[in-house]
Amino acid sequence: NHLKEEVQGSTGWYRMGQLMLKVGHFDQAEELHQELLKGASTDSDIAYIYHQLGWLKVDQGKYPKAIKFLEKSLKVYEQILSSNDPELASVYNNIGTTYYGMGEYSKALEYYKKSLKIYETSLPPTHPVLAISYNNIGLVYKNMGEYSKALEYY
Repeated sequence: NHLKEEVQGSTGWYRMGQLMLKVGHFDQAEELHQELLKGASTDSDIAYIYHQLGWLKVDQGKYPKAIKFLEKSLKVYEQILSSNDPELASVYNNIGTTYYGMGEYSKALEYYKKSLKIYETSLPPTHPVLAISYNNIGLVYKNMGEYSKALEYY
């Protein structure tokens, strides 16, 4: 039921790719997404597929490859979305998460702050994604030893 909720709204092969990721079938998920990329007809689809490939690499712990895919997704989204679109914020957040996983805290902070700026202007102040964003920034500051700054975000 939880998996069903997470892939709700997706269609056909995209849903299959998401499910493969969720159950850890990374090689098959990557192969499917590479095929979907070849047949993608819109910039939105291309950006989405690159984003999924990025998450796949994050799940595998292959952070440098994840960054490459996520940056490709970001480049396309920056061309087709408004500068305050939550989808753009999501990509910034995921790049931040990847840099966080690599221990590159200053880069993680840069992307988390870009994400938060968009979320603060595009979401209601009580939206749960804002809490996650504040927490992410707090964690980075904590790991950098900047505890007073961390407390500002917790």
